[in-house]
Amino acid sequence: MLPALELATDQMTHFPLHAGSLQIFDVDHGQCALLTMPGDSGTIYRVLIDCGHAVNFQGAPWYPGAHLQSLGVSYIDMLVCTNFDEDHMSGYPDLVSRGISIGCILGNPTVAPETIAKLKTRDGMGQGIEALANTLAIRRSIAWAQIPPSIPNVHMIWSWNPYPYFDDENNLSLVFTLDVQGFRFMFPGDMEGNGWANLLATCPAFRPLVSGVHVLVAAHHGRRNGIFEEMFDVYGCTPQLVVISDDYKQYDTQETTNYYSRKAIGITNYRGQSGVRRVLTTRSDGEIRFSFLNGQCHVW
Repeated sequence: MLPALELATDQMTHFPLHAGSLQIFDVDHGQCALLTMPGDSGTIYRVLIDCGHAVNFQGAPWYPGAHLQSLGVSYIDMLVCTNFDEDHMSGYPDLVSRGISIGCILGNPTVAPETIAKLKTRDGMGQGIEALANTLAIRRSIAWAQIPPSIPNVHMIWSWNPYPYFDDENNLSLVFTLDVQGFRFMFPGDMEGNGWANLLATCPAFRPLVSGVHVLVAAHHGRRNGIFEEMFDVYGCTPQLVVISDDYKQYDTQETTNYYSRKAIGITNYRGQSGVRRVLTTRSDGEIRFSFLNGQCHVW
């Protein structure tokens, strides 16, 4: 278990790389995050966690590929797909069209490209998931494309339920956990209660992961079916922050902010605000940024 390090606030007007950064973007009812980490001799590592896009961001569409291209980035070390739903991959065709190449693509390893197509016959396959499935089929025989990068000061862990024990996309989500400079972030995709219960019951190594989480990205964009209460009450998940990646509340089941607030420790002075913030949402806070320096995680 990691030491309980305090999240500090950073009121600087620019966004420094320091010893690494993590951005959780505002991408409508979807998800997209970018880990940027410095390596040796000027090397910069980048991991894109999901690839959702925003239809209207400050008057125009926003795509992760366009963002990366604006930074002069033409290669990312890994793309993580936490859930085989369109809102997690809607920006993928644009990423490819801009010529941004990808080292490793990581998803639930028990779900083959053909299985993705089978799962999506129920509600239709969007262009992003279709393009991803086609890419995975092409890359299946390329050994190096299946090997995640080794990034200094980052430990990546991924956990999943197997197909066909589960045959729905949500409970086949990949729970992607990042330990960065001693801070633990968990991205569980759209995992639902039954999936959480099975992971915690059948995977002993997964249990200490949840008890050491500092920042939990709420499963299924903060919807009620993404909550497994025993994860908090029995297995000791006590995050300092919960982040909900979503735009306006589309469903009644998204009224979970109060629940998560009771489970999180919180931080003070977030963006100069008084009081304690325990839950951050992209719908209210926009892009949420973390940077790492000298044993602290600055969130702003």
